[in-house]
Amino acid sequence: MLSLLQLACDEAELRCQLQAAAAMNQSRAMVQMGKRDGGIDLFWGMTSREREQQAIPIRIPLDKGLLGWRVALVNASQPDVLAGVRDVKQLSRLVAGQVADWPDTAILRNAGLQVLTSQDYGNLFPMLQRKRFDYFPRSVIEVQREAALPVAKGLLIDRNLVLHYPTAMYFFVSPLKPELAAQLEQGLRKALKDGRFNQLFQRYNGQLLSQLALDKRQEIALPNPQLPAATPLQDRALWYRP
Repeated sequence: MLSLLQLACDEAELRCQLQAAAAMNQSRAMVQMGKRDGGIDLFWGMTSREREQQAIPIRIPLDKGLLGWRVALVNASQPDVLAGVRDVKQLSRLVAGQVADWPDTAILRNAGLQVLTSQDYGNLFPMLQRKRFDYFPRSVIEVQREAALPVAKGLLIDRNLVLHYPTAMYFFVSPLKPELAAQLEQGLRKALKDGRFNQLFQRYNGQLLSQLALDKRQEIALPNPQLPAATPLQDRALWYRP
């Protein structure tokens, strides 16, 4: 996302000095952005009603909604556990694994799916290896990297199914800096118009999307009741479709 932030600065003719803040979780980052001495001007993350009230969202999905396209890791001894699944009813007979406080957990449960949770992300890999659950949905921008981790030994990327629910990753700007938010939005919109935004998207995501072949998978759409009403779903140019 740093490349995209720099692109927004360049398009807006802003002289930006990008510095990483001290490591902290996203909830604390939101709090710090509201303080005059908080040391944080912006961060990027998945949108929610709460976040859009705490900071200024730039409502241009940085990943074109890819976080909401989900492909599963499955146990290598059951590579076709999702083969033949055509709808939510059939999928509900299987159990997904997720972290307890992830927004995705609530989305899956809201759709009527079974979810087994852990408080720790790292525990989900051995849990799937031991068949404590059937599949581990991951975003398309995460799943290949995770499948190559040592902790994922004995797991495979499913070839049959893709889940989709609308969600967006935005830049969130400190409420104390509305001018910065307006300038970055202007830069992003210029990048969309002149094609540089999509060029950057393809550079980072084109190969993995080709390899995952989402258009050849059975797609199951899920609603996202946590999505803010102001999300620009009607603007098709902002969103990825296989």
